[in-house]
Amino acid sequence: MLPGVLGLKGPLSCLTQARYGIAWGVIGAAQACLAQLLDYTADRVLFGRTLAHNQAVQIRLAEMARQITAAQLLALQLGRLKEAGTLTPAQVSLAKWNNCRIALDIARDARDLLGGSGISAEYVPIRHMLNLESVITYEGTETIHQLTIGRELTGVNAF
Repeated sequence: MLPGVLGLKGPLSCLTQARYGIAWGVIGAAQACLAQLLDYTADRVLFGRTLAHNQAVQIRLAEMARQITAAQLLALQLGRLKEAGTLTPAQVSLAKWNNCRIALDIARDARDLLGGSGISAEYVPIRHMLNLESVITYEGTETIHQLTIGRELTGVNAF
């Protein structure tokens, strides 16, 4: 029992704090995938040149960097709102949903770019991908976060 807390406010505030942490934490997984992929594409030679020389590879790497930067900015703004005392559960839901999806997409794309090595535990993307599959589910599935945002947009509770 939390002192001075009535009803579900206590447990739900803990859930919001956990989701806030997840919104930050998954960025690290995405960064680790990109970092290992940068090393791999710089070293892996295919048809006489490194994979980093391939336009399609560079486009995919650039897309990962863009998504990571957007996730970082969203989490940073969330932190600023938290410090100001104006953070709402819906804002946290949006960030958790967005950043988990970005991290999972990056892990999957990194696994794909690693080719056959991508399913080896020697490389981090497959490990992060498997972990992110659980992270995207616990503390509220994507559907819960989508419904939370939908309620914020429409004012109608569809739960």
